[in-house]
Amino acid sequence: MTYPPDPYQPPDPYRPSDPYRPLDPYQAVQPPPPDPTPSYPPPYTPTSPAPSSGSGYPPPPPYGGGPAYGPPPGYPPPAKSPFGPPGYGASYGPQNTSAMAIASLVCSIAGVVTCISAPVGVVLGHLAKRQIRETGEGGEGLATAGLWVGYILTVIGVVTALFYAAIFIWAIAEGTNVTTTF
Repeated sequence: MTYPPDPYQPPDPYRPSDPYRPLDPYQAVQPPPPDPTPSYPPPYTPTSPAPSSGSGYPPPPPYGGGPAYGPPPGYPPPAKSPFGPPGYGASYGPQNTSAMAIASLVCSIAGVVTCISAPVGVVLGHLAKRQIRETGEGGEGLATAGLWVGYILTVIGVVTALFYAAIFIWAIAEGTNVTTTF
């Protein structure tokens, strides 16, 4: 379907007369001849009748000449999306973040001070990742961060506890071998 040319726009000098024939880059393009019809509104000249308002400018054009809605005359209707309207499952707003993922990260970071909440953060992180897969909520990155921080702090805590236990056992073993001489 073709649309009539827009009467308010001059023809495009670079558009070929046959739209299916490609432009020849070596062919010289001549500019279009000047439009013989006068433009609207005609320019103000001192010999034209005096305006009614006394301001020195021509009166404004009358109102109510064009359509109230839609594109200007001669333009094609607006294009529709090739994909159609969005489906029922489309969401446009921000996703809800899983509260369990937030709790996982908070508990894991608090494990620096409490030394016991890091394993709780690991458990909450695994539960949050499963909940996110089932419900489609946001916060998978928070749950992953909670898992990593929780695992690292748990390993550091276990290694530190084993180190102190080994020192304590060594100190007890050395203490029994000490002889006192006075």
